[in-house]
Amino acid sequence: MLKASLIADKYYKIGTVDKRIYGSFIEHLGRAVYEGIYQPGSPLSDERGFRKDTLELVREIDVPIIRYPGGNFVSAYNWEDSVGPVENRPSRVELAWQVIESNEFGLNEFTDWAKLAGTETMMAVNLGTRGIDAARNVIEYCNFKGGTYYSDLRKSHGYEDPHDIKLWCLGNEMDGPWQVGHKSAKEYGALAWETGKAMKLVDPTIELVACGSAGLGMPTFGDWEATVLDYCYDTVDYLSLHTYYNNHANDSADFLANTLNMDDFIKSVVATCDHIKGKKHSKKQINLSFDEWNVWYHSNEADKHIEKWTHAPHQLEDVYNLEDALLVGGMLITMLNHCDRVKIACLAQLVNVIAPIMTSDTGAWRQTIFYPYMHASKYGRGTVLHTIKDCPVYDSKNYTDVPYLDSAVIWNEEDNTMTIFAVNKSFEEEMTLSCDLRQFDNLAIDEHIVLTHEDLKAVNTESAPSTVSPVNVSNDVNDNGMFTLLLPKQSWNVIRLSAKTK
Repeated sequence: MLKASLIADKYYKIGTVDKRIYGSFIEHLGRAVYEGIYQPGSPLSDERGFRKDTLELVREIDVPIIRYPGGNFVSAYNWEDSVGPVENRPSRVELAWQVIESNEFGLNEFTDWAKLAGTETMMAVNLGTRGIDAARNVIEYCNFKGGTYYSDLRKSHGYEDPHDIKLWCLGNEMDGPWQVGHKSAKEYGALAWETGKAMKLVDPTIELVACGSAGLGMPTFGDWEATVLDYCYDTVDYLSLHTYYNNHANDSADFLANTLNMDDFIKSVVATCDHIKGKKHSKKQINLSFDEWNVWYHSNEADKHIEKWTHAPHQLEDVYNLEDALLVGGMLITMLNHCDRVKIACLAQLVNVIAPIMTSDTGAWRQTIFYPYMHASKYGRGTVLHTIKDCPVYDSKNYTDVPYLDSAVIWNEEDNTMTIFAVNKSFEEEMTLSCDLRQFDNLAIDEHIVLTHEDLKAVNTESAPSTVSPVNVSNDVNDNGMFTLLLPKQSWNVIRLSAKTK
């Protein structure tokens, strides 16, 4: 049996969790919108065509913010196509995913849906085929009270009050050669500066996210971030990061070690942000928006056979297994342990397309990755504590000294509760985790939730939706603030504690 230990001190804090770290992403891609969140005529939908079963699962996660409408989609998107009477909206050739976009569901429908889902909108503007003019117009349409062309146009579409969207992305992955309107760092940095400046003149209360690299492996990584921020540091508030991991090699130990890669990615981008801060002698701190992250690889081969120029095909519909859920849990833990700088994150995506929620014409169900995401969002609010961790390590193909234990400790002072998130990466051994929590008075364990299965490749399907699902266990010990927790092999664990009255 593996043995590990944690020591936590309530005065030794990393930072307060911004709830937007539990955000997600809806792109006009595959069945994310059509048949995912919107399916008029379905007995599962309301009078607006919004899938009621999807809404229930989104509310269960308690998603605080959702990025929309892309993604690669946004780089050739005309926002005007998606507003006004549906019968007047044009169908367009959608270049990013080579499908037909009907624009039946658009900007106003999404803001209505988001309100029903209990979430906020993180809107992206097109800096691929468009730029400053379209961006200033769409923010006028969304956020200006009235008395101008675009704000009055919104009113004529039935929206008297502004949408008041406060978080905006300045394009998407503009460093990627695959992007429509791909730009050099200098071209993008200059455009982001001028676009952001114009948008904040319309609404000074907004926050802006500039495009960082599309991944740590991009050949321009580092130089891209530094150059972009050199141009637009004073107008933007966040820099984006994107990463996806795969297990094409079927090497589970190496796959789960990717949390080390994510940790390095965050540290590198923080260092670049702070370098430019120093270079500019600025008092302003740029924080991070990890606005695309997930496991993505199961559907890649199947998608090669999708017919082009259809509407809402079954595309990128990864079926997730237990090991995917373990890595998603580890990635959430990694971001939480950098919550002083990672303020926003978007699991990509939310429904059907590389998603925790899947739908069919007869129902919706939770994929394996739903559970760590939901647990983190519900229970991971508060202050993340620095911990002293001691645990066994292993070497894999691409990493050395990989800890068997990924963990984060969150203390909520308002209600005197604590949550410990922990992943045991071992496929063979249970782990005893000793936690020294004597700094916290009268803590007791309320519940220990475990997600595991004997088969790492086990999945949830519509016909068997509970194959991999969480259970409660009660084999932990509390000895006056010295807790001994038993973490099953290959498991995601949520340990919830609270201070009891003497």
